[in-house]
Amino acid sequence: MWTKEELDRYARHIVLPGVGGAGQARLKQGSALVVGAGGLGSPVLMYLAAAGVGRLGLVEMDVVSLSNLQRQVLFGTEALGQPKADAAKARLNSLNPHVQVEAYHCKLDSHNALSILAPYDLVIDCSDNLPTRYLVNDACVLLNKPLVYGAIHQFEGQLSVFHDRDGPCYRCLYPQPPRPGTVPSCAEAGVFGVLPGVIGSLMATEALKLLLGQGETLSGRLLVYNGLEAHFRTIRFPRRADCPVCGDQPSVTTLQDYELFCGISV
Repeated sequence: MWTKEELDRYARHIVLPGVGGAGQARLKQGSALVVGAGGLGSPVLMYLAAAGVGRLGLVEMDVVSLSNLQRQVLFGTEALGQPKADAAKARLNSLNPHVQVEAYHCKLDSHNALSILAPYDLVIDCSDNLPTRYLVNDACVLLNKPLVYGAIHQFEGQLSVFHDRDGPCYRCLYPQPPRPGTVPSCAEAGVFGVLPGVIGSLMATEALKLLLGQGETLSGRLLVYNGLEAHFRTIRFPRRADCPVCGDQPSVTTLQDYELFCGISV
């Protein structure tokens, strides 16, 4: 049953061909886990909450710092020093009280990833480090869940959808991580403040399409955006039969030590 407040809130969706009341009900019954509540996670979480996705999970272990506010629009100055997971949950509850928000104030790792990801229909990787990206990918393949991926660097961003209806996974695109130290962090290289909004909004679009069962996803395609040139390009990539995770004879059947896999000393 819909309340009058919900009907008013989602009115522009309900009159939209391809969504309607049935589609909005699918969103209400759906769930998504967002890994990372930073630059990419901010627009993703806000748009999914506003759209009425019934259950949202977010995994984030950091606290809000002043340097975050240039791009992480989920937070205000009053949230400085607060755990991002708690501040994000409060903001999302304020945006849409009809959405159930579950905040995990922890580091996602090989010990907890499967249990945290398991209850959700899909996963959205908004993380900013390679070990987490490989971890989330492998966990999604093992759990047979689609994964929406995005990444940003300076003025450029990219996104794709992995393991959607037997499509390729992250390891099909990036079989091996780059050498340690060759990929600078946002703190080292900088990031254009509006860029996460562009890529994050597109990631939210892919997530909503997956939940609605509408349209064609970015499975098998990497969409690359250059903000300075105002240019999009698409790179196609196949599922690799020899992929160690989603291939015909997978060798990775359990989660690994991903810091070690990426050559990072901890």
